[in-house]
Amino acid sequence: MWMKLLLIVGLAGICTQAIEEGRWRISESHPQAFKVRLSLKAALGDEAYAWNENELYLFKAAMAYTMRQYYWADKGQQVNFTWEHIQTDNVTQRISFHFLVTLPDAVPTTIISKAEVEAAIRLSRGRINSVMMLSDDTLEFVGLLATLAPPVEPAVEVWLIVFGVVIGFVVLVGVFLIVSGFRNRRKNSKSKMDDDERKPSEERQGKVLQYSYQMRDERQRLSRSPPQELMAVLGVLISVI
Repeated sequence: MWMKLLLIVGLAGICTQAIEEGRWRISESHPQAFKVRLSLKAALGDEAYAWNENELYLFKAAMAYTMRQYYWADKGQQVNFTWEHIQTDNVTQRISFHFLVTLPDAVPTTIISKAEVEAAIRLSRGRINSVMMLSDDTLEFVGLLATLAPPVEPAVEVWLIVFGVVIGFVVLVGVFLIVSGFRNRRKNSKSKMDDDERKPSEERQGKVLQYSYQMRDERQRLSRSPPQELMAVLGVLISVI
């Protein structure tokens, strides 16, 4: 029991001393540590600013604001985080580093849980990006995919959209077939009526032609042989003589 108390007091003293001296050592395997990667060239090109202690201070100040805003909005508490409560380590020239957050005025030193810091980042991610003139892709909190903007869910399910498109296509095809069938029936009916009207006319024309042929034949016959009345008159004249 006494050994545990001594160990806790010793660790607290070490952490307090580290904070006072400003030299936190944060390992990559620390359960509450976050790794940050910045891509200034990819984001700003030739206008990329140089990374230095001032820019790191700006990041710490932005994270301090983020933690203040989270505690005020989520817990209803005014906790005065400052840049001194954002502990960084392992800063590299390729602009990556680890950081964690400590609770102000806590004795012994208390490290804010990773889940709470993640929630704070998610709440103010846009403000952090604006301060650093970066985006979610160029200011990366490694492993914190949940801090990215959640995917926009469509108001209507995708399968319902596809189903509606298919049903609409089927309805259009059905309407087209019905209209086409109706037009074809009207066309066929009209053609039949025209045929029926044309048939009597053709019959009448045939009878007229037949009568004309008969009259022509009769005239030809009469032109070849004398009429019977003329023959009878000739016979009477012969008998008188």
